[in-house]
Amino acid sequence: SLEEKLRNSSDSELLLGILQKPSGDSVTLSESTAIVSHGTTGLVTWDAALYLAEWAIENPAAFTDRTVLELGSGAGLTGLAICKTCHPRAYVFSDCHSRVLEQLRGNILLNGLSLEPDITANPESPRVAVAHLDWDVATVPQLSAFHPDVVIAADVLYCPETILSLVRVLRRLSACRRGQRAPDVYVAFTVRNPETCRLFTTELGRVGIRWEVAPPHRQQLFPYEERSEMAILQLVL
Repeated sequence: SLEEKLRNSSDSELLLGILQKPSGDSVTLSESTAIVSHGTTGLVTWDAALYLAEWAIENPAAFTDRTVLELGSGAGLTGLAICKTCHPRAYVFSDCHSRVLEQLRGNILLNGLSLEPDITANPESPRVAVAHLDWDVATVPQLSAFHPDVVIAADVLYCPETILSLVRVLRRLSACRRGQRAPDVYVAFTVRNPETCRLFTTELGRVGIRWEVAPPHRQQLFPYEERSEMAILQLVL
C-alpha cells in the first residue's frame, strides 16, 4: 500500500494525526526527516504552514466554494487542512521541485483525496490538482488557467532572490483577472530576520501591491517547533 511504501522510505517519516479537530478530521503527512533533502527545504513542514492552516480553520469562509492556488506548497499540510475543513471548490497545490511534487501527490492520496482527472472522486471533495510552477518563468496565461479566487503561500520569504521572484509572480497574478475581482492573497511567514520581511513589504509597495497584517490567532492546534513571531499578510492585488 501507499502507506507501507512511505513507512519504508529511507528519508521519510509519517506524521499521523497532525491535525485533530472535534469533528475527527485529521491530516496524515509523509515528510523528510532532514531540514534540507534532495536540494530543497520543501520536503518538511515549517511553522508558518501550521500557522496559516490554523488561521484557515478559524476563517473557513475565506476558502469555502472558492478556487485556491497555493504557491510553494511544500509537504502540503496547509492545503490538506484547507481541503478537509474549509470546503473549497478546487485546490491547486504548486511547487517547482520534482521531488516535492512527487511527495505532494503521495500526501494527497494518503489523505483520501483524488487528483484530477479521476471519475471515481468523491463529489463532495474539492477538485484537487498538483502543478509544476516556477515563479521565474510562469506566464500570465499559465497563471490565468488556474482561475484562482484565493492565492496563499507559507514560509516562502527565506532569501532576497525568492522574495523578488514571489513579488514578480504576484504582479502577474494581478493581471490575470482584469475587469474582474483580483484574487485574495494571504502570505504567512515566521519573522526570523526583520530585514527580510522589510524587503518583502518594500517590494510590494514598489509594485503597487497594498497589504495589511491579519489579526493574530492562538497557536494551539499544532505542535509548533519554534516560538518565533509569525504573521499573515493579506495583500490587495
